Amino acid sequence: MEYKLEVVVVPVGDVDRAKAFYQGLGWREDADFATGEDFRVVQMTPPGSPASVIFGKGVTSAAPGSAQGMMLVVDDIEAARADLDGRGAPVSGVFHDAGGVFHHAGTDARADGPAPDGQSYSSFLSFEDPDGNNWFVQEVTARLPGR
Repeated sequence: MEYKLEVVVVPVGDVDRAKAFYQGLGWREDADFATGEDFRVVQMTPPGSPASVIFGKGVTSAAPGSAQGMMLVVDDIEAARADLDGRGAPVSGVFHDAGGVFHHAGTDARADGPAPDGQSYSSFLSFEDPDGNNWFVQEVTARLPGR
């Protein structure tokens, strides 16, 4: 049995502001449906991703900005940083974990720059959407077996 991640629900306060932000990042709009004043669903997909995000009005009871640690993957972290910065995203510098494993919560144990050994899965950057939902971008240059 395979289970594939299809959608992540992102809690936002202002649907149109969130939609404009993600469109500004170059994400594709898949859907924008409303069935009244209290229910609206917007689905957007990052370039090249098989999974999407959904946000809107009445789609989650989570507080706007409470989604933390969502992860995007790229094969060139420096190019991703330049792209996001060029699109106006509030993007961090590239960093790696001081302990050499996986990034800590928030900004704890961040060491500036890409992983010194260039190891796949070890270099990151982060950004937040206008509501404070937190995204990480991880560089993966060589996949682990079975991925």
